[in-house]
Amino acid sequence: MTALLEVRDLAVEYDSGERRVRALDGADLTVAAGETIGIVGESGSGKSTLGSAVGRLLPSTANRVTGDVWLAGERVFDLPPAGIRRLRRERLGFVFQDPIASLDPTMRVGKQLKLVLGSKGDPLSHLDRVRLANPGRVARMYPHQLSGGMAQRVALAIAMACQPRLLIADEPTAALDAQVREEVLEVVFSVAAEAGTSIVWLSHDLTAVARRCSRVAVMYGGRVVEDGPAADVLGQPAHPYTAALARSAPAMASLGDRLSPVPGRPPVLAEASHGCAFEPRCPYAEERCAKERPELHVVRTQEALCHRATELVTAS
Repeated sequence: MTALLEVRDLAVEYDSGERRVRALDGADLTVAAGETIGIVGESGSGKSTLGSAVGRLLPSTANRVTGDVWLAGERVFDLPPAGIRRLRRERLGFVFQDPIASLDPTMRVGKQLKLVLGSKGDPLSHLDRVRLANPGRVARMYPHQLSGGMAQRVALAIAMACQPRLLIADEPTAALDAQVREEVLEVVFSVAAEAGTSIVWLSHDLTAVARRCSRVAVMYGGRVVEDGPAADVLGQPAHPYTAALARSAPAMASLGDRLSPVPGRPPVLAEASHGCAFEPRCPYAEERCAKERPELHVVRTQEALCHRATELVTAS
């Protein structure tokens, strides 16, 4: 498999004037063509910033400090305005948490799809593709007339209209009820599979990610701290944070198990972390963890940013 997306040593800071927050602290990620990868972690871990950076959709308050992003061989941050618009139009699709906000409230659904497609296709066929009943009726509707599940399917139809190489799905079902959530996820993954589109799914739902993604990347403190096959990362974690995250997830617990919340709070970094960002919350931390940034260790099928990864896995 060839690399479709490469993120290398990406550091991004937000500056509000009064304070500076380092959202990404040297993040690395590689996604192969046709791969489905779930990115998980607590709120504030850097997932959404990473997703936005891939399409150069960061807000004006964000500054890229170091690192680069390559998509389909093109260096995203070096592209001129026309080049980044072309990349988004031809190779990259986005599905966001709030589908209504991503649609034009003044324009009927069919017209919005027509603008994306141009002369390349029929809007009704794309609405049918995402399993919307009565596509003709939906095409005549305005976004405010759609239910949450319908709006997310319309957003997906627009995102997939031009057969992108990569789809970034940022918590696309968080606002939906359980039944609609499963239906929408089934549509997202089946449509992407038919098109051969890679998926980067940003999510809090560890169980759903394990079920639908071939790989999982765990983020903490603006870095990918563990990466590997979904079953191995979530079933036999190599990083203490991944293990703590799995223990705190209700859907991953067996009947009668007591949940163990991750102690403490995620860090709010103002600069590059001098050691391991998880050190204040880690039960296995030692003196060097606070002073030395951990390097990548390969353990079984996983890669983990932990000084003690090999030792802890061997002992478990």
